[in-house]
Amino acid sequence: MSEDVFTWSLILIMLFTNTLLSIYGIVYRRSLTKKLIALTILSDTANVVFILIGFRFVQPAVPPVLTELSLENLEYLKQHAVDPLPQALVLTGIVISMAVNALIAFGIIQAYRITGSTDARIVVKHFGEEVKGE
Repeated sequence: MSEDVFTWSLILIMLFTNTLLSIYGIVYRRSLTKKLIALTILSDTANVVFILIGFRFVQPAVPPVLTELSLENLEYLKQHAVDPLPQALVLTGIVISMAVNALIAFGIIQAYRITGSTDARIVVKHFGEEVKGE
């Protein structure tokens, strides 16, 4: 029992550390590329949290598929089946995260082409002056 508590506390500490480091990277790093990497780490950490929410502590964990319709099978499935909702949410989150990351990467590439830098302060300064000039 103490081994399980140690393992889960270690997992929670790692997730908390991952979250703090990625938020630090998003807020305090100047490079837009590093901000994108930190955002990706944060979304992956959120996906791991959803996977852990759907984790079953009962062994054996079985897929939520009824092979035959009987009351005993249904009760066994209620007790041992893995919840498919967090898995579906994580798959959806991965697809959305990939699309958002591609869009942000495209924006970073365009900002680099225009300004010659991926430093957020330089990019904001350049586009701020361009808007004021209009």
